[in-house]
Amino acid sequence: MHKETAASTRSSPNCRQVLGANDRIGIGVIGCGLRGLGLGHCLSGLAGVEVRAVSDVYIPRIERATRTLGQSPLAVSDYRRMLDNRDIDGVVVATPDHWHASMAGDGVAAGKDVYLEKPVTHKQGEGDWLLQQVANTDRVVATGTQQRCWDHFREARSLISEGTLGKVTLARSYWHQGHLPRGGPSGLDINPADLDWRSWLGPARDQPLDPVRFQYWRFFWDFGGGSVGDLMTHWIDVIQWYLASGGPSRVLALGRTSIHDWFETPDVVTAAMQFPGGFTATFDGSLTFGLGGCGIALHGDRATMLLDRSGFEVYEEAAATFESRTLPDPIHRRRASEATTSAERMDGSGTQANLQDWLDCMRSRRRPRASLQAGVEAADTAHLVNKALRANQPLESR
Repeated sequence: MHKETAASTRSSPNCRQVLGANDRIGIGVIGCGLRGLGLGHCLSGLAGVEVRAVSDVYIPRIERATRTLGQSPLAVSDYRRMLDNRDIDGVVVATPDHWHASMAGDGVAAGKDVYLEKPVTHKQGEGDWLLQQVANTDRVVATGTQQRCWDHFREARSLISEGTLGKVTLARSYWHQGHLPRGGPSGLDINPADLDWRSWLGPARDQPLDPVRFQYWRFFWDFGGGSVGDLMTHWIDVIQWYLASGGPSRVLALGRTSIHDWFETPDVVTAAMQFPGGFTATFDGSLTFGLGGCGIALHGDRATMLLDRSGFEVYEEAAATFESRTLPDPIHRRRASEATTSAERMDGSGTQANLQDWLDCMRSRRRPRASLQAGVEAADTAHLVNKALRANQPLESR
């Protein structure tokens, strides 16, 4: 695969070539749904940055963004107008997945640095194309896999690199969410005059306006990748990062729709992935219940690490009795936060740290911690799992 560069020796016609320490960074947000708006608010709270433009094809969302971000940003329906604006140094892409690669490619071609939400691609093949587009520029591209900038995730990786767990042979991951309406959503009221449906579809196949697909696009194959693309991507990125691995050599996956029959994608998924480095990773995802939350268990021959967004513990293997059902006292423990709000449990400080790293890279021109290369590799693994799931047969990567 091609790797992106972040050199500052080439000029960019629509962007300041070098940002000084006292320059305020101008940001545009493309896609003003919940995630895009949240990223905009987070950026507004960081020093030395201004959200100067917002773009969405749905009028109520763009009105909400201009009203709540508090900096009177320029509002445009066509994101390309934002890319032509010389006051914009970087753009955040927080649209449905099927737009990610092309919008990021347009952004770097226009001389903008890019923060691209995960998964960075919607299908296999887009990753190599996008990496090449970035390699042809001097742009900095960071991805929304925020665990790479979260302090306790970085500390956990250091312990693994030091050999604390020994040889890791199994990485189990899971993510359970139960917040979606049973029987399908009701009361969705979208005025067709407020939504440029054709522009929202973009590269997707043509189809009639459907308020459910517009609101819950993650669960329809034309626009998203279900829980695998949305949730597993986070955890497989961590696993591949920790174990210094590219993608899997063999994948098996099963899924079905058990409750949410209005989905195209399964609401329960289980997948197993064999990696060339001698380890197996698994993912269990459910959108039918929320108990248990989400996390990763990394099992080595010396110790096991239990890791999630609130912290981690390490348990020494030798301290446990034969086939023990109880865990010994941890030999390492780190709690990221004692906060109990749902926002903290969901995201903590990871997104803020990830955005700050991107901004720092915009000034220094170094490679972001959540690099595009890593984002492509995680997305490619998710795409392979979904491909195996839909084919209902094991798949080997080429």
